[in-house]
Amino acid sequence: MGKRRRVAERRNSKRPVMVGGMIAVVVGGAGIGVYALYGGGAAADDTSAGAAKKPAVKTGPLSATEVTTAARSFLTAWQQGKVTQAADVTDDPAAATALLTGYTKDARITGTTLTAGPNAGDKVPFAVKGTVTFGKTSKPVAYDSALTVVRRAEDGKPLVDWHASVVHPDLADGDRLVTGEAGDPPVKALDRDGGELTAKTYPSLGTVLDGLREKYGKKAGGTAGVELRVERGKASKSKKSSDKTLLELSKGTPGTVRTTLSPSLQAAAEKQVAGRARASVVVTRASTGEILAVANSNPNFNTAFQGSLAPGSTMKVITSSLLIEKDLASADKTHPCPKFFSYGGWKFQNDDKFEIKGGTFKASFARSCNTAFISQAGKLDDDSLTKQAQQVFGLSLNNWAIGVPTFDGAVPVQSAAQKAAELIGQGGVRMNPLNMASVAATVRSGSFHQPYLVAPSVDDRTLAKAARTMSAQTVSQLRELMNYTAAYGTAAEAMAGLGPDYGAKTGSAEVDGQEQPNGWFTAYRGDLAAAGVVQQGGHGSESAGPIVAALLKAGG
Repeated sequence: MGKRRRVAERRNSKRPVMVGGMIAVVVGGAGIGVYALYGGGAAADDTSAGAAKKPAVKTGPLSATEVTTAARSFLTAWQQGKVTQAADVTDDPAAATALLTGYTKDARITGTTLTAGPNAGDKVPFAVKGTVTFGKTSKPVAYDSALTVVRRAEDGKPLVDWHASVVHPDLADGDRLVTGEAGDPPVKALDRDGGELTAKTYPSLGTVLDGLREKYGKKAGGTAGVELRVERGKASKSKKSSDKTLLELSKGTPGTVRTTLSPSLQAAAEKQVAGRARASVVVTRASTGEILAVANSNPNFNTAFQGSLAPGSTMKVITSSLLIEKDLASADKTHPCPKFFSYGGWKFQNDDKFEIKGGTFKASFARSCNTAFISQAGKLDDDSLTKQAQQVFGLSLNNWAIGVPTFDGAVPVQSAAQKAAELIGQGGVRMNPLNMASVAATVRSGSFHQPYLVAPSVDDRTLAKAARTMSAQTVSQLRELMNYTAAYGTAAEAMAGLGPDYGAKTGSAEVDGQEQPNGWFTAYRGDLAAAGVVQQGGHGSESAGPIVAALLKAGG
């Protein structure tokens, strides 16, 4: 295996129009045919007999003719190799010139034909066909892309809104296409039992396999082939995005890399996320940090490892450890849970404005009472939660080395209302399922074990360590809180039948612009720890909970 995902080569049934012996761009949409593009009707919507003189700058929505004409001008010039002319029809000629020049010079794509489909408002989809040649080897390439036409503010002129994705949908701004000897030899990734891992069998692993190739291609003993690939720019690399193979012209010899993934749990994880929109999950072994499964509904981005999302009330596991250590809370002691609590100028409330009168901290944790945590904000330093996350749970230090790129969580130092919000997993706190599975694992094992996908012995890398461990009393209380939540609290329905050696915490995180919050769930059972998120899933108990619970059950 060892290949990155490829763009499928497809045939387009639409034949381009022949004009004067040249293959012409075919652009359709809103009743504008070839005559309108190449003859007398191109400006029919813009003029009329006896019309008053037009204003100097045209404003308002683009007409179908304006969209079609701008798209036709750009695509025709690009197809004919007139780079400067094509770039001049965009709103960023310099960037367009650089990428379109590189399309033939660096990507080595020639014989390009572009066939446009019907307009969808100001968006014009189009099909691309060409030939990639390196040395004596040539292969056809075919894919779909799209462009958007916008009106330039200063003069109202319709122009193509330039982004690198116009040239290829897998390009982000700053990326480029390159054909040549692969930067990294291919790898054959194996599961923990020695079976081969492929994106065809496990769709979620496409981005993981890309990362393994980038990290271990040269170390695993393989030799590089020749490929057309996306070479990431600075912006993409800052997000830890890996280069991506689009077309392989000649095969390299793969090296072999063994991972910690369990084939049975990986298959179960793939099944769990496949039927849900925007779901991600991770399963680890608590005592070692081995990653046993990772899956995402979206195979194009590894949210499970690289997502950066507010974790909602699952963050209360870390906050609880802080409050217990500072003697601000104890599992069986009475703890306030009012309907509302104001801090830093914000008024916080519980879900459905509930309150618990005379209840214990354990009851507040199990029911996920926000005000029970917010009420303690004034007794904490601005950096208390940040230090707890870093020193005890190994988070927010950007030093995990699992074998592929990850986001290691963020708990920035905040003050006033934002500090209070972070206590309940909002504000500036950002996590992903890998981070939160590690949190559950730390509670279960009693100390932090950095998760890893490839054993450190493979490349002699050093795993991250936590500065300190919690006291046995603190760990015992955290387990009591999570166990009670799994048995009687908000996680009880999802975790039914999995006890007694288990614990869980649910979460819902509000996100601006979303009708539904993101649903979170983190839990452990025996030596397995797992966490999941369903974006716009609502309550974590109902969305992410069943996914996590199913995998804990599958793990035995």
